[in-house]
Amino acid sequence: MHHAQAVEMTALIESHTQNKDLRSLGARISRSQSDEIKFMNRWLVARQEPTSRPMQHSQHMPGMDMSSHEMLMPGMLTRKQMDALKNARDGEFDRLFLTGMIQHHSGALTMVKDLFDSSGAGQDAELFNFATEVDSGQRAEIKIMQSMLGEKPKEEK
Repeated sequence: MHHAQAVEMTALIESHTQNKDLRSLGARISRSQSDEIKFMNRWLVARQEPTSRPMQHSQHMPGMDMSSHEMLMPGMLTRKQMDALKNARDGEFDRLFLTGMIQHHSGALTMVKDLFDSSGAGQDAELFNFATEVDSGQRAEIKIMQSMLGEKPKEEK
């Protein structure tokens, strides 16, 4: 669900901006997110786990945004934010895309941290390597996006 939203966001770039740097970054993000979705599906299928889970609105899950009955994984844009992105063009789109994707990637970093903070998370070498690659890739892309926004990258904690 989280990765699918990033792919949805990048799909808007073609029709919403002429910014060549953003188009290049968007293609990179779309490709990496799509590859990661494929990896996660293969990993789940190999372990005979479901590849999609129905969201239970009756249960509150840690890190989920329960506002307006939307259940969001950490960093995901709200429906209102996605609508604003879809309605923006050119410079405004660029700004909303970059700030939204930084928020999105920061959520991914939170999920990776939560995974590594959980007991036994490093036991599966394939999953450990995947999560480590996601972490480093997201951090690098956040720095690129901060630079594109003219922000100074935040110091690592």
